Amino acid sequence: MNFFRYNAIALAVGFVLDLLLGDPLEKIHPVVLMGKYISISEKACRRRAGEDKGKLRQNGMWLALSTIGLSMLVTAAIMKLAGYGGKWVFLAVMSILSWSCLSARSLDREGRGVAKALRRSLEAGRKQVARIVGRDTENLSEEEVAAAAVETIAENTCDGVIAPLLYLMIGGPVLAMGFKAASTLDSMVGYLDEHFRDIGRFSAKLDDALNFVPARISGVLLCLSALFAKLDAKNAFRIMARDHANHLSPNCGWSEASAAGALHVQLGGSHEYFGKTIEKPAIGDPERAVTRMDIVRTCKMMISASIVWAIVMAIIGWIL
Repeated sequence: MNFFRYNAIALAVGFVLDLLLGDPLEKIHPVVLMGKYISISEKACRRRAGEDKGKLRQNGMWLALSTIGLSMLVTAAIMKLAGYGGKWVFLAVMSILSWSCLSARSLDREGRGVAKALRRSLEAGRKQVARIVGRDTENLSEEEVAAAAVETIAENTCDGVIAPLLYLMIGGPVLAMGFKAASTLDSMVGYLDEHFRDIGRFSAKLDDALNFVPARISGVLLCLSALFAKLDAKNAFRIMARDHANHLSPNCGWSEASAAGALHVQLGGSHEYFGKTIEKPAIGDPERAVTRMDIVRTCKMMISASIVWAIVMAIIGWIL
């Protein structure tokens, strides 16, 4: 059996494990370990650079490359050791590593958690959505909380499921773990504010490059998945084609526009990050207010899109 067929099986098993169980144990999850390394290394980079912006950018590049390289090296070493145990041990380890690269169930659980919290109270909804968004949530209205959750679920369909599945098919857990490291870097230091702009510049640009193709695939898949969720697929394609560029990111607009079109709502707009207002274009048409049920509908779209893409990736891997 060649490497791609092992990948195809591990990818399929890992995806099913993710749907059934969600993320592995939090304390030993690779992303948690990556986050700890990034946090420690970021402080060291800042100490060495001081107030020199040029050095901050250089150290930010080192931070990104060392995080990604170390993540891929450790993953390769684990797979190498697993290979000594025979093909079944190797396949089991590959499947577990593949599982840890995916987050469809976790994203679904967090999204539905916001919907349930909003049903209890606005304050509960604000606290719950703060777990999954980077913006300030203290003063959000109920509609803004729901919209934030919808945007996050749609956006993370790409870097939480679609992109990892693509990189798993191409290069197995080693490449996929490298992508997860880049994604984690972007979520921790890839901001536009003064504090992160220089040290996180390379991480943000790299994440944009790695998500360029997956983001566009995600947009199309979410449009198609609107059919499974009994939403408006035709309008999803229309809004995606019209508004995908209405975002500060070159990638996020594709999936957010698909969700906005399928739901007949407007997303985007200006939000506060770390106490400062960031101006963003609107995505979609304001035909009605965003509600907590739209969060659930977006979760259904995300899961449907993920299942379709996992099947496609497993089939392609098996054929290769």
